[in-house]
Amino acid sequence: MKICGHRLLIAEDEPILRITIADALRKEGWEVDVAEDGVKALAMFEQNLHELVLSDLLMPHMDGLELLRRVKALRPDTTVVIITAHGTIETAVEAMQLGATDFITKPFSMMQLLLRLNNVCSFKLLEQQNVRLQEQLERRFSFGKIIGKSKRMLEVFELIKMVADSDASVLVQGESGTGKELVASAIHFNSPRRTHPYIRVSCASLPETLLESELFGFEKGAFTGASERRIGRFEAASGGTLFLDEIGELPLSFQVKLLRVLQERQIERLGSHRPVNVDVRIVSASLRPLDEEISDGTFREDLFFRINTVTIHLPPLRERREDIPILAQAFLEEFRKERSKPIEGFSDEVLRAFDAYHWPGNVRELRNVVERAALFCKRARIERDDLPANVRSAAETPHRPAPPTVTTLQEAVEQATAEAIRNALAATEGRRGDAAQLLGISRKTLWEKSKQYGLAEE
Repeated sequence: MKICGHRLLIAEDEPILRITIADALRKEGWEVDVAEDGVKALAMFEQNLHELVLSDLLMPHMDGLELLRRVKALRPDTTVVIITAHGTIETAVEAMQLGATDFITKPFSMMQLLLRLNNVCSFKLLEQQNVRLQEQLERRFSFGKIIGKSKRMLEVFELIKMVADSDASVLVQGESGTGKELVASAIHFNSPRRTHPYIRVSCASLPETLLESELFGFEKGAFTGASERRIGRFEAASGGTLFLDEIGELPLSFQVKLLRVLQERQIERLGSHRPVNVDVRIVSASLRPLDEEISDGTFREDLFFRINTVTIHLPPLRERREDIPILAQAFLEEFRKERSKPIEGFSDEVLRAFDAYHWPGNVRELRNVVERAALFCKRARIERDDLPANVRSAAETPHRPAPPTVTTLQEAVEQATAEAIRNALAATEGRRGDAAQLLGISRKTLWEKSKQYGLAEE
């Protein structure tokens, strides 16, 4: 079966082998040109620019390595396969380093040769298809590394474009795994500040005792162990963007200090009373709605208004299902490039399972599922049995029973919390640490909630 293109060039100085290969390939539908040495092969290539060249390594007048160099100089995307004897394997490896796609060792059967050529050409064709797909994705459905064609995501893209050129403070809200950090980096790298630093701070991971020194810096001798001056994240980001991830996790005592810095555009390092001016754009993100945190008394209303000039709400994946196929294909393309694994795409059954699944971990979970499936896939495309059990079974029970009627808000909250925990445990196949990360809570909190709702044994 001919795959690579219109014509194939064979450069081989052994007449019997040259004729045998040419006859076998012509029977398979290839249009074949033959040359008995490298010089004649190069002349034919200059005239026809073949998409595939099959060349012996040792030939008179011009050997296979020199022919390879000349062919690649004329047409870099030409596929070149080298024929070599056992004693010249090292030279064949050198040919691969110069750009050859594969090599086959003498003696070989015609069936072996045909299989190798078809494999090489299948991979070449897949590369070309994936390049076109990636170009299409980037042209139509992406903003930086954010991908989507749904109405909700197109609205997000427009909002990013509108706020990027300004210095307005932006609050990005959405569930865990929806891509809040991608939105923050897209805002920075499409803004006039793009040539200046982009600094990320995980507010949830910094203990309260380190927040001030990490964000504002400290002077030498400010505390035990402060052997030299150190600038904080605000100074490091000056001129650029500071991304405060999970800002709702900041303790109230520190929120007062942060508010003063944002109002005055000045910080004071620990151990110093001299103010330092900082020019920083603030982009914040929160897993939980901050207006609820204000109602609970865990977040300051004045700080909320300071960081919330513009709010961008990222929809969960279950509310933008039309984006799932292009997201999955984009993740598969990344994996294919990393592992050089020729997987074309997904079966219809897989896409149905993706559409039926509830995706509690959102885009992050989809990426993990695709990577896992691609890792275990042994076929040309990912099939249903390559998926984890929880996703695989989703297509069998796409319709969930209606939730029981609740009579109080407290019952509704408890029911939703229990369901979210069940979904996270199912998505991570019972791994509590991973489930806690998906839910955006600590492992301890997950355990306490599981006991509270009778899920500990599950």
